[in-house]
Amino acid sequence: MSYQDDEEEVTFDGTAGSFPKDFGYGAFDGEHDILSASVDQKPRILLMGLRRSGKSSIQKVVFHKMSPNETLFLESTNKIVKDDINNSSFVQFQIWDFPGQIDFFDSTFDYDMIFGGCGALIFVIDAQDDYMEALNKLNLTVTKAYKINPNIKFEVFIHKVDGLGDDFKMESQRDIHQRATDDLNDSGYDQIHLSFHLTSIYDHSIFEAFSKVVQKLIPQLPVLENLLNIVNTNSAIEKSFLFDVVSKIYIATDSTPVDMQSYELCCDMIDVVIDVSWIYGVKEEQDPAAFDEQSSSLIKLNNGTVLYLREVNKFLALVCILRDDNCDRKGLIDYNFLCFRNAIQQVFELRNQNQSALNSVGSPVVNGNNLIDGGISPT
Repeated sequence: MSYQDDEEEVTFDGTAGSFPKDFGYGAFDGEHDILSASVDQKPRILLMGLRRSGKSSIQKVVFHKMSPNETLFLESTNKIVKDDINNSSFVQFQIWDFPGQIDFFDSTFDYDMIFGGCGALIFVIDAQDDYMEALNKLNLTVTKAYKINPNIKFEVFIHKVDGLGDDFKMESQRDIHQRATDDLNDSGYDQIHLSFHLTSIYDHSIFEAFSKVVQKLIPQLPVLENLLNIVNTNSAIEKSFLFDVVSKIYIATDSTPVDMQSYELCCDMIDVVIDVSWIYGVKEEQDPAAFDEQSSSLIKLNNGTVLYLREVNKFLALVCILRDDNCDRKGLIDYNFLCFRNAIQQVFELRNQNQSALNSVGSPVVNGNNLIDGGISPT
């Protein structure tokens, strides 16, 4: 089985939601040595499923900013496509897109290598097609992977639900959940936990689902959630997200439930800020960077809601939702944000120290576990 590195870039076409090719993934200043030394140690996310289930489309839309309509012209994957994601200090992993016709009984596969360093396995099921064959493949895949690496996070994307009614969506999810769980119990693997997500590339559901997958690979997640809770409490903020700006994946949010409409508003705000900044905020004598340390935005909606965005570092932004009445305390909010940013930088520094220590002793890939165990605990 051959491997193929995917480095496709999408040019900026001037439409909302599109990004210029220079605004893409890359390392933070001063982290190049760390990243190059640990490129083979990153957790892996495996994309698996039957042919034409939408695996490659998900990868292209989320991480390469391809328009959903353009994915109609993608050819079926016939190789294992390996894609490095290096867009922030917290979001560093590899995505391996597997062809749907893969045979798990083929002796030529090195399953210890494939599943050994895997952090999460995403199995994509086409909700608009007969999913009985997909459920059989899911059971075979999950049990095979669990035997090699019991620490893998198993995620099931019930995909292409954009053309289905709400009742049919919920019924399909319930049926797939029940059948998949029963199959695992019958196989003697009732200890395996599957997480299910309804997804579509034509709305923000795929970004939210991937956000939840990526968060499980971030050992510092409890620290980040605690910091966001502190900011919200002391600034009268109703909801806050820590976004990876390029992919619009939120790597952390506060402890309150995530409302899909609020998440969509924050995503749209990021698109607006990047597009407007690229037109008006880039100086000719500077290197083109539509998002930098001075990036900030405040948008007031007609329902009394305010969206507030502040840059945390090169690829991360804090997006908050608050009431218009609380905007009078903007000075307090800005001060609390500076404290939050300093705390995030301390988490980064500790992370880099731990990773440097691991690299210096030649630490091997940990099976299914995160490579860096954060030494900071919530206070």
